[in-house]
Amino acid sequence: MDDHILQEMGIGLTGANAGLLSRPAEEYVNDAGVEALWAIKAYEHAEVYFNLLCAIDPSSLRLTRLDDDIYTEFREKFPDFKVDKVEESQLKSPEAKEKWRPFCNSFEGKVDDFNFGTLLRVNSSADYSEENSILVTRIQFYAIEIARNREGYNSDIKKNFKPKPKAAS
Repeated sequence: MDDHILQEMGIGLTGANAGLLSRPAEEYVNDAGVEALWAIKAYEHAEVYFNLLCAIDPSSLRLTRLDDDIYTEFREKFPDFKVDKVEESQLKSPEAKEKWRPFCNSFEGKVDDFNFGTLLRVNSSADYSEENSILVTRIQFYAIEIARNREGYNSDIKKNFKPKPKAAS
């Protein structure tokens, strides 16, 4: 996102504002500025990740140093989870949250930013868009995207999309 646009919104990701994202969530109550910072960070992460998918073979992509552990535990806990087209209820229904919570928490202290809000593509064959994105935790993103990469669901991205140039700062 362009720094000029961020400045118009009264937001910058340098200096003091960048530090806001590392503060405990309990310090903020519906703070629109902090929510905007989180949205920007999630968007930037999505943009970088999709460009990687467009540029290299996803089967060779490592997202963390614990990819093998994340994938093994994900498939042990969620053997029938369809990663090609994710249904929001698989992640956010009360029953799903109960199943996901122990999985996610098992990576606390092991995976940086394991609980950060991160955008996930609903349909693995499409680009990020408002209709094709949902907000998940970073560890859920890793679990699903590692599975997509290893199971071949991201393999056509490079053929169907080109990397997008980063917006000028």
